[in-house]
Amino acid sequence: MNNLKVLVADDESKIRQAIGVYLKKEGYEVGEAEDGEEVLAKFKAESWDIIILDVMMPKMDGIKVCQEIRKTSHIPIIMLTAKNEEVDRILGLEFGADDYMGKPFSPRELVARIKAIFRRMEKGSRKEEHILKFPGMLIDLLTRDVFVMNQQVNLTLKEFDMLTLLARYPGRVFSREQLLKEVWGFDYYGDLRTVDTHVNRLRDKLRVNDAPSYISTVWGVGYKFEVSQHK
Repeated sequence: MNNLKVLVADDESKIRQAIGVYLKKEGYEVGEAEDGEEVLAKFKAESWDIIILDVMMPKMDGIKVCQEIRKTSHIPIIMLTAKNEEVDRILGLEFGADDYMGKPFSPRELVARIKAIFRRMEKGSRKEEHILKFPGMLIDLLTRDVFVMNQQVNLTLKEFDMLTLLARYPGRVFSREQLLKEVWGFDYYGDLRTVDTHVNRLRDKLRVNDAPSYISTVWGVGYKFEVSQHK
């Protein structure tokens, strides 16, 4: 038993139950919520390791719930969206979701993505050299804290993973395909615009006290971490 807790939020009980069956087989503790207000109540009342959040829920939709949670926490959030609802996916990512899956989906694939998220978090916490320092920036890989100009910056799971990947290799250019593979996982079949959305959000958050972004665009190729901007 791994004792990791997953909150599954969907207004359809059959979906919650199906997800719960697979998660419990893997040893996860599972909680359920059927509307947005219940999600926030349970999130505040208990400690969770990841949230599976449906976009279309009564009382408060998943995007608003995600936005509220992101005000105080960077807990991993996977959004469930209706098939081909690109607007929902983009909005969810812009408001802080780490991943999304379109309905109908395979519960096994969902479990695989949850495992991948936990593996990456565990891998990061085991690094002996857990501090990355740059002019104006400090990244703590153990606590997953980021400070820019001595001010803490709250990042989502994917934003943090993307920043640390780029920061470990200053000046190296990563293509969108490479970032999608490294940050979201080898078997992730996502839109390359997912990368652009996260980079734009990350840049905005790193602009503390009008500081320029540490992430540069290499047109036609991808992105790189640029330290020289802060000498």
